[in-house]
Amino acid sequence: MTNQQDHMKAIGALFAKLSDAWNAGNGELFGSCFMEDADYVTFMGQHLKGRKQISDVHQMLFAGPLKGSAMVSSATVDLQPRFITPDVAVVHAIGEVQLAASEHAAPDNRGSINTNVVVKQNGEWKLTAFHNCRIQEMPRGAQE
Repeated sequence: MTNQQDHMKAIGALFAKLSDAWNAGNGELFGSCFMEDADYVTFMGQHLKGRKQISDVHQMLFAGPLKGSAMVSSATVDLQPRFITPDVAVVHAIGEVQLAASEHAAPDNRGSINTNVVVKQNGEWKLTAFHNCRIQEMPRGAQE
């Protein structure tokens, strides 16, 4: 296995851990996927600063409006990191948070795309920047 294949496997494991933490409703485990000083921009435009805030906000969400939700991600299957250096990569991932059953139907357009910057430090890959937004169709004429 080449060094790049090792990196790809390790980055895939990082995204699998992120999904597993979400699905377990574990904010601390979710936050452990991020660098201590990471930046996280939600699809609503909130800017979370640092692992502790990322962990705390997600735990609040997991205990409240996102309780019982599940993250379905293509990140572990379709990862195509663009390596900036051997220890820094940009990764785009697509996923969807499926809400727990409720009397209110969730919108069908919950698919998201996120831009991630991952860094290898002390032999371990972590997220240092994450920006999430809803997937939208390209305007006519822009696709050509």
